[in-house]
Amino acid sequence: MKVGVPGETVAGETRVALVPPVARKLVDRGIEVLVADGAGAGSNWSDDEYAAVGCEVLDDRTAVFDRAEVILQVRGLGSRPDGELDPYREGQTVIGMLGPYAVDDTTLEALADRQITLFALELLPRTGRAQAMDVLTSMASLGGYKAAVMAANEVPKLFPMQMTAAGTISPASVFVVGAGVAGLQAIATAKRLGARVRAYDIRPAVKEEVESLGADFVALDLETSDSATAGGYAREQDPEFYRKQREAMTSAVGAADVVITSAAVPGRPAPTLVTEAMLDGMAPGSVVVDLAAEGGGNCEPTRPDETVEYGDVTIFGPTNLPSAVPQTASRLFANNVTNFLDHVLREGTIATDTTDEIIDATLLTHEGAVRSPHRRSEPNSPSSPADTDSIDASDDTDQEPIDGETDA
Repeated sequence: MKVGVPGETVAGETRVALVPPVARKLVDRGIEVLVADGAGAGSNWSDDEYAAVGCEVLDDRTAVFDRAEVILQVRGLGSRPDGELDPYREGQTVIGMLGPYAVDDTTLEALADRQITLFALELLPRTGRAQAMDVLTSMASLGGYKAAVMAANEVPKLFPMQMTAAGTISPASVFVVGAGVAGLQAIATAKRLGARVRAYDIRPAVKEEVESLGADFVALDLETSDSATAGGYAREQDPEFYRKQREAMTSAVGAADVVITSAAVPGRPAPTLVTEAMLDGMAPGSVVVDLAAEGGGNCEPTRPDETVEYGDVTIFGPTNLPSAVPQTASRLFANNVTNFLDHVLREGTIATDTTDEIIDATLLTHEGAVRSPHRRSEPNSPSSPADTDSIDASDDTDQEPIDGETDA
């Protein structure tokens, strides 16, 4: 078995799918690992470190695709700057985050015609068996952490209370919308930094988790009996529900110095939960970090990967916060992807037993066929899991309902 790590080509993507300490485990099992020159540079892993654990470092990135039977990528399928596909060869297996909700049928059909097997890790079911492979949870957790740190750095006041000779400084108030993986990590981080934290989620069942982290759960007078799927993901609601939700959230947003939102519905636009009218009620200098920016954002003025000044409120729309901590993110991703590889390997070959729920859920193309219903059914239904922390979202991400996680 030859496993290839070609490195990433998405602008700003600093993660790598396999790090040397994890690659060593594959090499020790007799798996040949091929790594493109500079693949780990963005996450501070040198070519020498890969070579030291037994990987073969190739000068030509294309050579990785030419020689490897299995390709490991953080982000694949149309992620190159020129919009073209990587040179996957006939019969190859590709494992990674492949953007299953965005990739078009024409692309999948072309790959299926070349007998390429695609495993999209975003579609992993959030079950106990799949937990060690769950890249969305890993990345959403990092996204939630970085969101709180970013907010603490940007808001013009300290998070913690301080008692000084010059007077007592009250703690900052943080309101987290979406208590999935990313949201819970944001809550925990903000609390550790000393802020006063409140949180809301469409699913009443997460109230205990929020309170266990020392935050107050904001209970809204809304009917939420049908708020989650059987798999724990937040279920998309009708427009009238979201209208009433926004009305009920207005006072909570207005009282906060920082708002962190992480409510996403995989494969669909993120619900707008924080309106411009709510922002009008926030104090000058307040900050919003919108982890659902990739899906359009939970905050009305959000623009992906941009900083928006709405009056005196600053709104951040990051779409890839895990890349801000690339070494940690890469190590977690490498552990997840190799655990998945272990699951699908049978006597040195890739098994595609679709009676296995993990394989069935993640398999996009196989034996010349496109298994597109996986991308279009309800998140975490028997044949399709989801993607971020949704109010549901990676994010975060935290085993993330996709509550407020965004893919991080």
